[in-house]
Amino acid sequence: MTRRVSLNARLAQDAAHSAEIEVVLILVEHPDLTAPIRLSTDNGERISVEPLIYGTRSTWRGSNPVTEPFLFILASAELPSDLEGAPAEATIVIEAVTGEVARLLRSFTSRATVHMAVVLASSPDVIEYEATGMRLMLAEGSAGEVTTSIGREPVEEESLPGLSFTKDRFPGLHR
Repeated sequence: MTRRVSLNARLAQDAAHSAEIEVVLILVEHPDLTAPIRLSTDNGERISVEPLIYGTRSTWRGSNPVTEPFLFILASAELPSDLEGAPAEATIVIEAVTGEVARLLRSFTSRATVHMAVVLASSPDVIEYEATGMRLMLAEGSAGEVTTSIGREPVEEESLPGLSFTKDRFPGLHR
């Protein structure tokens, strides 16, 4: 399956050495949250001095780059495959988290919605790869790191109406 990438991303991938940095942007939404959680794997820009916070400013998914930056986290991400027939699931390991963040990620009783995008640090508004509408399936770990598993809603959990075996629907049963 082909997907469109920008010229800068293609040049960075083809070059032996490149100054371009691929950044993963993560947006977590849940009805219990007052605002979505915006996370980034790039510490390229200082967001605030006190407390010292780094992150990425992007307009992805309608974010206001001035008031809603994506905050830097130490994380490694395994993105979903874009191959046909491959399961759409990702794994994110968030490192150096506080116990409060670990408790928050494990406290949801219903599944949070997670959106992920890959951008270049030099052009954070140009989306190179995007996986949206995924669900937080599992969050486990300790105060040191949290491993999250993100995927599509399981087909087995879709509700189906039960059929009534009435004479109108199944006349062969009532002969």
